[in-house]
Amino acid sequence: MTRSFAQISLCVMIAACSDAGSGDAANESFAPRVDKAVYAAAVGHPARTSADRARDSARKPDQVLEFFGIAPGMIVLDLFSGSGYYAEILAHTVGDDGRVVAHTNEAYLRFVGDEFAARHADNRLPNVEILMAENNELELDAGRFDAIMMTLSYHDLYYAAPQEGWPKIDTVKLLAELYRGLKPGGTLAVIDHFAEVGAPRETGGTLHRIDPSIVVSELEAAGFVLDAKSDVLRNMNDDHGKPVFDPAVRGRTDRFVMRFRKPR
Repeated sequence: MTRSFAQISLCVMIAACSDAGSGDAANESFAPRVDKAVYAAAVGHPARTSADRARDSARKPDQVLEFFGIAPGMIVLDLFSGSGYYAEILAHTVGDDGRVVAHTNEAYLRFVGDEFAARHADNRLPNVEILMAENNELELDAGRFDAIMMTLSYHDLYYAAPQEGWPKIDTVKLLAELYRGLKPGGTLAVIDHFAEVGAPRETGGTLHRIDPSIVVSELEAAGFVLDAKSDVLRNMNDDHGKPVFDPAVRGRTDRFVMRFRKPR
């Protein structure tokens, strides 16, 4: 079920800028060039809560969105939107002519409590649509999205708790739907917690981490092309063997950031 809202105004300007995030200019060739002021304005938007701002230093959303090439006017799907932290920043980034679709489901809504509902109450983010869809029932309009973001959620493809309303996900089906929903040349943006090298897929369900090589192999099998990686969220002090909710590492995990493309 989709609930639509009117659009929000934000004055932003596309312009040339230096290469983003990863520090590897050769890998930046397909990323749109957007003025850094766009991201600064989105992150600094006065409507953002103090709780969200407190997360910024660890999440570095301005650098992350610059690396992914999110630009004004884009239509972006925030898959498994969680509390909506990124959905709000995306809304301020894509601006007046853009659209954000914040996807969630019943299990995620229970997990985040009232935060998601409060964020979207009273038309706070008028250019955001809410998409309620269970894990194996996602249906996207073909070629609608310029970008799809999976933030700290790819590992959840291997989490299963049917008693909590989170059945085992048909990963092949879901990735095929994401591929179908992206425009040719569109971006699939992935951020997740590093697992130990060689860790099995099941680590996604136990530690809520995943070996990035699994992500690459599965997305390439689904037709995506790895465009670039960024080290912007690396933390070499993280223990990859600890669950991400362990107080020793929570909020400070070592994270990989990868940009994939749907070929034109």
